[in-house]
Amino acid sequence: MQGKVTWVDELTFVGEAGSGNSVVMEGGRKNNGIRPMEMILLGVGGCASYDVVSILQKARQDVLSCHCELNGERPDATPAPFTRIEMAFVVRGRNIKESQVKRAVELSADKYCSASIMLKNAGVEIAHSYRIEEV
Repeated sequence: MQGKVTWVDELTFVGEAGSGNSVVMEGGRKNNGIRPMEMILLGVGGCASYDVVSILQKARQDVLSCHCELNGERPDATPAPFTRIEMAFVVRGRNIKESQVKRAVELSADKYCSASIMLKNAGVEIAHSYRIEEV
């Protein structure tokens, strides 16, 4: 995996992934881009969400939508790494089996999500929950 981050001006940067996709990052003064720590939080949510949806699809669950609500806690100090991240998955669909959602979330947390496992190994407490919305 490769990437490049280029300074644009003041505290604005463009990150380019090896895939060719890019994102604007900013330190918070102009608010014209996502903050780097927000990217980490969204990255872990995206990684886990990918796993959950993929596992549910393989289990032939009729998933219509899924999102992950994230809350990251950081100390009011410098540096301010995450100390705790809460991930709440909301799965909408028809006849979704709770056992399948529980299994998908657990597999993501314990086996597949590289981002959350990396953060957990670095000492970040990660809590997972889910709810099912029947359509």
